[in-house]
Amino acid sequence: MRQQGGTVRKMMHRHLGKVVAGAAVALAGTAVMAAVALPGDAGAAGGGSRAAASEGQQPPAGQGQQARPGAVERPPAEGSRGVGRDPLTDDEFRRAQELAAPRTLRGATENVKGGAGPERLTTDLAELGPDETGSADPPRRADVSFYDYRADAYVTKTVNLTTGKVEKTNTQHGVQPPPNRTESETAAGLLIAAPEGEGLRKDYEHATGKKLTGPEQLAVAGFVYRGAAEGPAPEGLRECGQHRCVRLFTKVKNGQWIDTRRFVVDLSARTVGRLD
Repeated sequence: MRQQGGTVRKMMHRHLGKVVAGAAVALAGTAVMAAVALPGDAGAAGGGSRAAASEGQQPPAGQGQQARPGAVERPPAEGSRGVGRDPLTDDEFRRAQELAAPRTLRGATENVKGGAGPERLTTDLAELGPDETGSADPPRRADVSFYDYRADAYVTKTVNLTTGKVEKTNTQHGVQPPPNRTESETAAGLLIAAPEGEGLRKDYEHATGKKLTGPEQLAVAGFVYRGAAEGPAPEGLRECGQHRCVRLFTKVKNGQWIDTRRFVVDLSARTVGRLD
C-alpha cells in the first residue's frame, strides 16, 4: 500500500483497534499488498481521455503571457476488430465475454450476488502460438476468466474471436485470484450488516458523525484469504481456500482509515469470521 505524506500520524485505539488519521497507513499481512490504489485515492485527472495544450503559439498582442485554452483530442476511431497485437476493442471485449459465458451457461453458474451467470474477473488478449508469431494476420484470441460461486470454481476460457469458438477451458478448484471490485464491495456490505461489523459501524460514525449503512460510503480494497495455506485458521474459516474468502482494508472516503484486517468474509458461505 503506498504511503502519501511521510510518517503515519498517531493512531487512535477505538473499537476495531485503529482509526488512522491521514492519507495512508502501512499495512502488514500475509497477502501481497504492494502498490494498491484504493477507490477515491486517485486524482481528478482520470477518465482516460488525452489532453494536449497548444504548442508553438504566441499570445495575441496586448494579452501578455495569458495561456490559450488546452485542446482536447478526440480518441482515434476504433474498429470492431483489432489488428495483430492491438489491445482488444470494445466490440471484441464484449464478444469474448459472450462466447465464454453464453446464455446456456449463465443458468448453470452463479455470481457473487447469487444471480445467474459467473462473476467475471478478467478479459485479456491471449498470447499467440509459436507457429503464429510470424503470421501477417494471426488469429485474435482472448482469455476470459471468471469465478463460479455455485461450483466454487475458477474458470479460464480461451476464445477465438476470428472463428467464434471456445478453444480451451480450464476449471480449477482451490485457486483464488484477486477479487474484483464487486466482490470486495459485496464483502464490505456483508461485514457492515453482520454483528462482527459493530466496531466498523461505530468507528465510521465516530469519524464522520454519520451512520454507516452500505459499502458505497467506504473506499474498499479486498485481498484473498486462503485459510490454512496462510497459517492456522479459526474453525469458522477453515473452508477458505476452497471457498472464496476476502480480507478487507477500509477507509472513509476522502478520510480516515478503519482497521478491518482481522475480519474475513466468506463470500461462498456469506458469513463473517475473525482471525485470532
